[in-house]
Amino acid sequence: MTKLDSKIPEGPLAEKWTNFKAHQNLVNPANKRKIDIIVVGTGLAGGSAAASLSELGFNVKVFCIQDSPRRAHSIAAQGGINAAKNYPNDGDSVYRLFYDTVKGGDYRAREANVYRLAEVSNNIIDQCVAQGVPFAREYGGMLDNRSFGGALVSRTFYARGQTGQQLLLGAYGALSKEIKKGSVKMYTRREMMDVVLKDGKARGILVRNLVTGKLERYGAHAVLLASGGYGNVFFLSTNAMNSNASAAWKAYKRGAFFGHPSFVQIHPTCIPVHGNYQSKLTLMSESLRNDGRIWVPKKKEDAQKIQKGELSPVNIPEEDRDYYLERRYPAFGNLVPRDVASRAAKERCDEGYGVGNTGLAVYLDFKDAINRLGKSVIEARYGNLFQMYDKIVDENPYETPMMIYPAIHYTMGGIWVDYELQSTIPGLFVGGEANFSDHGANRLGASALMQGLSDGYFVLPYTMQNYLADQINVPHLDTDSPEFEKSEKYVQGNLDKLLAIKGSKTVDSFHRKVGLIMWDYVGMGRSKEGLEKAIEDLKSLRKDFWSNVNIPGDNTGMNVELEKAVRVSDFIELGELMARDALSRNESCGGHFREEYQTEEGEAMRDDENFMFVSAWEYKGVDEEPVLHKESLNYENIEVKQRNYKTA
Repeated sequence: MTKLDSKIPEGPLAEKWTNFKAHQNLVNPANKRKIDIIVVGTGLAGGSAAASLSELGFNVKVFCIQDSPRRAHSIAAQGGINAAKNYPNDGDSVYRLFYDTVKGGDYRAREANVYRLAEVSNNIIDQCVAQGVPFAREYGGMLDNRSFGGALVSRTFYARGQTGQQLLLGAYGALSKEIKKGSVKMYTRREMMDVVLKDGKARGILVRNLVTGKLERYGAHAVLLASGGYGNVFFLSTNAMNSNASAAWKAYKRGAFFGHPSFVQIHPTCIPVHGNYQSKLTLMSESLRNDGRIWVPKKKEDAQKIQKGELSPVNIPEEDRDYYLERRYPAFGNLVPRDVASRAAKERCDEGYGVGNTGLAVYLDFKDAINRLGKSVIEARYGNLFQMYDKIVDENPYETPMMIYPAIHYTMGGIWVDYELQSTIPGLFVGGEANFSDHGANRLGASALMQGLSDGYFVLPYTMQNYLADQINVPHLDTDSPEFEKSEKYVQGNLDKLLAIKGSKTVDSFHRKVGLIMWDYVGMGRSKEGLEKAIEDLKSLRKDFWSNVNIPGDNTGMNVELEKAVRVSDFIELGELMARDALSRNESCGGHFREEYQTEEGEAMRDDENFMFVSAWEYKGVDEEPVLHKESLNYENIEVKQRNYKTA
């Protein structure tokens, strides 16, 4: 049985990363060009890691499902990226960023990893500025900052509402330079179908060429997965439609443990569902909560009139508005963490105070900010976001409050990794949202971009080199080897099985069904009965899928439905694991809210005595129950206590 070893370095917390770098194994510069590294994914984590590893001298092969490395899901991250530079001089520090992140994650993250994240955060900003990322600046030229949820300081650097896009352009510029130099070989329109192991180590991947349909083999001395999160298991989410869990799921089936699968983030500020035929939801940046105030009517009759279109929110007087976050959490107000804000919105709507034609929305109102600062200031800060809202909803948010409601946005869970970001498969590293490592049970806003670039620019170049130091004498794995032959036979068999079903139901219909099960029973509110039902429903859905799905075409060329079918099959299996993980955790923490475990005030009730651990699941077979492994979480540098956002 594989034993979890987090490989946390010895020494004081603030010195662990420095000590690791001082004692890491190194590869001679002349030998680096003899070593091949595969990177799967070209988002922030994958793109920055590939560029950095290439800069060091390694040969890098990069794979993405797009036609170029230009559109990862990080583009949807609008509001900013955190760092502890303390430019506003309001009391921020590396320790405070570390503390806020651990507290925001409800004390379910590994202490050493989070401190390292906070420690390298300042380097990220310097790196991005050097790349030309157009961060907002104050009049005197200093980089500007704003606040995000879960913090009492302003530490979020931003480029209007396009921060993720601008950071991606910086990473892609660095990657493109290495491609042109020849030390990075780019493989577009490829999807990873399997991790190839030799002697228990990751030594290559099998991919499907999405244009030709052919299976292709690629060997390397190590593999890095940076393929993003699994939010699309819910079907309706803020994720791009092509975002999927398949690369990580294939690794899980090859022996990589899956950490915290039930920890998913529901973002509080998304445009509500407005029809039965939507394929995704649209995020409204958390940065809007700096100037927008969230409210619902105090009177149910007013809410009902709004739902029927008989009353406009602008006609509700101030005394009849319930600014419920400011009321419940006076210290943080509208900037409480995402899980807290999301549950509060759900509670108001469940009680009948929701707005919009469905009753599943609350208001985000900028009237006070416009009156205080002027429309031009608000337009300069959020103009592109307001424009996007207007185009989607056909309402002017300068005049009428925005309608928002929580939606699936981010996944804190992912492949379990140690301090070096290596999975339980030696040689298989995982970066960015694809791993579980830094956020615990809830992610603070603006920390996803921070983690992706931290992993890619400042962690993996060190930790992968530490592993590769003793691989220099390992010969390249021949793609004609039995390991590759076995992998291709396995993958081709699964594809043939899918194409042979010839059922009557579309792939999308199954995706909608799994999404509905997940949202109803594994969403914002969970219960023992609901989770047990979800597991049984997903098992039935899996049987139905493998009996009745219809995939037109064949495997000899481009087949988008076959692509989707592979991913939906993985989503169904992953959904069952998520439900099983949530069922095993008899407590509420962060984004995992079990209705049986809440305080009298409706807040999450943790059980630190029994559940202060990382859930790491081992695959045993499709019809076999996975095995739960536990990594104990020990906090030596912070006091573990009930989260409180009512006082400072």
